[in-house]
Amino acid sequence: MNNHFAKPAHAREDWTIDQGWASYTDQEHQTWDTLYQRLMKVLPDRAAPEFLNGLEALDLHRGGIPDFERMSDELESLTGWRVVAVPGLVPDDVFFEHLANRRFPAGNFIRKPDQLDYIQEPDVFHDVFGHVPMLTDPVFADYMVAYGEGGLRSLRHASLKNLAALYWYTVEFGLIQTEQGLRIYGAGIVSSPAESIFSLEAPSPNRIAFDLERLMRTDYRIDDFQQTYFVIDSYDQLFKSTVDTDFAPLYADLQGEFDLKPEDIAPTDTVIHKGTQTYANKGGRFAA
Repeated sequence: MNNHFAKPAHAREDWTIDQGWASYTDQEHQTWDTLYQRLMKVLPDRAAPEFLNGLEALDLHRGGIPDFERMSDELESLTGWRVVAVPGLVPDDVFFEHLANRRFPAGNFIRKPDQLDYIQEPDVFHDVFGHVPMLTDPVFADYMVAYGEGGLRSLRHASLKNLAALYWYTVEFGLIQTEQGLRIYGAGIVSSPAESIFSLEAPSPNRIAFDLERLMRTDYRIDDFQQTYFVIDSYDQLFKSTVDTDFAPLYADLQGEFDLKPEDIAPTDTVIHKGTQTYANKGGRFAA
């Protein structure tokens, strides 16, 4: 989320563009298939059931980059959401407006074959494979609407990055406790084979029970595996904590700052696993 963008000439007022599905090359479709196959080797016993059910409900295994119109028709029949193509990252107000109206903005480009392991800017694979399956779950879909509505209200305050932390630690990098144990629902994790394993099984990161205010006080990494993952008990918990919270006093208290570092454990935390932080301390992705 960012406000510092110039709208491309071919984008509409709401920053949407035509997906241009017919223009994808065979290599681009093959890149999608390669990424999909790699993920499905690690996700069946690690991803949340709702995510896996969403893959099936939308037939995302049919091969190649999905056609947004066809996929949106299927998604809309389930939860009222549609996927709209955008040229890349969009301004905060545009992003929130789309979410509040059950439209998920997804980049229409796909990474190059030499970027399979990491890409800095979200592409169509991250946005669609990572995010869209969870939008088939009614409660999570409602949470995303509530987040968009809350985002629009937050623009009156100076605490946008605190609200961004909520998105980061839930929608992008959230874990959920299930009867089968910890599972992944965050898009940033499920779209990465390595982090799917790291987030659940590595001794390095903290795993801490979800607490909305605590989470919004916590800084985060955007260029590497997370040092802390927050664990929800249910999507209902996530939804209710968002719609039942008066964010204005929280924003006034936080004032757009973080007082907890990504690796910190606070005295009031319910700690599921205290991480060693070995990965981060060795330099993480950037280790020599």
